[in-house]
Amino acid sequence: MTDIRTAVTGERADLAVLLDELLAADWDEPTLCEGWRVRELVAHIVMPYRLSRAGFLLGMARAGGRFNRFADRHARSEAAALSAAELTETLRQNADNPWKPPGGGDQGALSHDVIHGLDLTVALGLDRRVPLERLRFILDDMDPRGVKYFGVDLTGIQLRATDLDWTYGAGEPLTGTAQDLLLVISGRRLPAGYLTGRDAPRFTAGGRATR
Repeated sequence: MTDIRTAVTGERADLAVLLDELLAADWDEPTLCEGWRVRELVAHIVMPYRLSRAGFLLGMARAGGRFNRFADRHARSEAAALSAAELTETLRQNADNPWKPPGGGDQGALSHDVIHGLDLTVALGLDRRVPLERLRFILDDMDPRGVKYFGVDLTGIQLRATDLDWTYGAGEPLTGTAQDLLLVISGRRLPAGYLTGRDAPRFTAGGRATR
């Protein structure tokens, strides 16, 4: 069984390889995070490795304490300042960086990288499958508090993975792959055909992602 730190390192390394293979035009394509192209999204992924604690606190103060506002400003600034190669190399060089989101632990670090990686690959139509053992770490740690963080209403819905022995909630089945259901929990709207069930249209296309 892979330990979670190995899973975090593996996810970052895999994503760096994927970024290396993108076409130049792909970096200007939109992602599932509204308003962010691939380059802004990757700038956000590597933000913890390029920003000091003092820089973070100053940026938050200038953003009035609003993390989403700060994250958006920082992503746009970094995306404008760094090339695709520089952003990719930053991720590669920090594959084993011990960073964890405040209060999130190793599961939070893995969730951050996996979800944002999917924001990119699903939007670009790339058939990349996150290893199930990595998804298991994230989904087995899921609780109502975590779902509430993303503001998703799953009342009366049971999520059922088609490729993993995992369910969440109770009610009308909403089925999809484990990684697609993780995106549902994360407030993303998926392309048509990814989900099945009576409530699938609620979680399909055109929604706003939560960073």
